[in-house]
Amino acid sequence: MSGDMIKVEVAYALPERQLIIPLQVKKGTTMFDAAVQSGIAGKFDGLDLESAPMGVFGKAERKPKERVLEDGERVEIYRALIADPKEVRKKRAAAKQDEGDED
Repeated sequence: MSGDMIKVEVAYALPERQLIIPLQVKKGTTMFDAAVQSGIAGKFDGLDLESAPMGVFGKAERKPKERVLEDGERVEIYRALIADPKEVRKKRAAAKQDEGDED
């Protein structure tokens, strides 16, 4: 590997299928550019890299088109949440409260 290239991975997962694509990119490549270069969007129907949230090793990044990767990092493309975690907790707490009221 030449001195101007780094090794990175791009990952995406659905409940039934996941994929990690290793690739070499030029130093200075952003998270978004690495995701595009990996071709991962073509392997999952409906995956839109323009709007998909991304992170590196579980830490979300607000600006994937600006975040430059370092050697060995893994770009993670996140799925949209099906339910808002705060709403789920509220519903669970309300259901417990209702159970307690039945006594």
